[in-house]
Amino acid sequence: MRPNQISLETAQMMSKKLGMPLEHVMHTPPHILVAKLKEKEEQEEQAKKEEE
Repeated sequence: MRPNQISLETAQMMSKKLGMPLEHVMHTPPHILVAKLKEKEEQEEQAKKEEE
């Protein structure tokens, strides 16, 4: 499988946000990355609601 066709900056942002090594981000299928990002954002929204 070839690496994802995303910029280095985007890969670094995803790596930091998801807590995944950069190499994993580059080789994880795009649909899985999108699902993980969506799940992370939902968790952050939930945490915000709980704070209020």
